[in-house]
Amino acid sequence: MLDLPTPAVSRETTERIDAFVPLLLRWNARINLIAPTTEQVVRQRHIADSLQLLPLIPPGDTPLGDIGTGGGFPGLVLAMAVTRPVHLVESDRRKAAFLQTAAGELGLAHVHVHAERIESVSLPPLGVLTARALAPLVKMLPWAERLLAPDGIAIFPKGRTAMEELEATAPDWTLSAERFKSSTEPDASIFRLSRIRRAGA
Repeated sequence: MLDLPTPAVSRETTERIDAFVPLLLRWNARINLIAPTTEQVVRQRHIADSLQLLPLIPPGDTPLGDIGTGGGFPGLVLAMAVTRPVHLVESDRRKAAFLQTAAGELGLAHVHVHAERIESVSLPPLGVLTARALAPLVKMLPWAERLLAPDGIAIFPKGRTAMEELEATAPDWTLSAERFKSSTEPDASIFRLSRIRRAGA
């Protein structure tokens, strides 16, 4: 397992995060964006957990997509630190409304919110796809195959069952996998996947 480089965050990104946290907590009082038990540790549990993916994103301006964005993790937080187009897919319309409001208030004109199901959303070919605590890899790989450009990569944080999930994909998929140690959760790791193809394709 590889160590993650420390993410470099600009002053502008820090200012956006400082504005985002109180907005998140205000909306969380009305709709369930994060667990109430994590409100006091939101910067470590949600913000830092999302920002640690930043060094794994290759340079360039190809679009980034985040599926099942929920309260903005990791996609909206990453959008505070990048200038490439960012597409957030969240089928819950209340959560999508929050994401749209947050993007507007934070001046993130490069963010596009899609209040649609992952299976039916239409996006430009993505250079990067992210998702956090969404589904097992066997369920996520078909989405990645459909949404990624041919040379695109998927960055998926995973918990303690990471290797079991990866092994379960072997009968039906071929891919190149790098595994990084999470800097925020002791038992977690992060996969960076490329060349995702159905077996025999």
